[in-house]
Amino acid sequence: MSHPTHAPPLPARTGTPPAGLSWEARMAATDAAMTVRLEEAAVAYEVNTAHIDTVPVDLADVVTLPLTPTLKPPTPYATPVAALLQRAHHRLLADGWCTGTQVDADGARCLYGAIHHESRGDQSLASSGLEVLMDAIHRQFDGDIDSVPSFNDGFTTGHIPLRTLDQAAALADARLL
Repeated sequence: MSHPTHAPPLPARTGTPPAGLSWEARMAATDAAMTVRLEEAAVAYEVNTAHIDTVPVDLADVVTLPLTPTLKPPTPYATPVAALLQRAHHRLLADGWCTGTQVDADGARCLYGAIHHESRGDQSLASSGLEVLMDAIHRQFDGDIDSVPSFNDGFTTGHIPLRTLDQAAALADARLL
């Protein structure tokens, strides 16, 4: 097993500029010396941390909605499928998201359950909504995702499924569906 190489320690500094300089000249000399030290420290940090593996962060997973979302629904999309997906998204924000079942004991729903609930029995509308959602899923994710329930159940939190549902609503609106 190889050990990481560390940058050599920074050399000791003598500290003060010559005494015969004006205050402005001493400040400029101190500023220049500090700039050099900061640049050396930055290089040393890069060398000392180069061996650490990092995983890129998706900012959409970091920047989230407030924990208590407003219960006022947004202005609905003008097209029926987009409005359905938007209502399903709002339903999940208000009632909660779940996995493994369409509706859990607390009233939280999965993506499939929210879309069917908000379609109010219109199977054609629900099918169109699920189709657009699958298009949005396939645009963003590689792999063998064959259904909305399998996509939904592949996550432990609702951040990505809700974001994908919101993107599907915008996609349906752009397609005038």
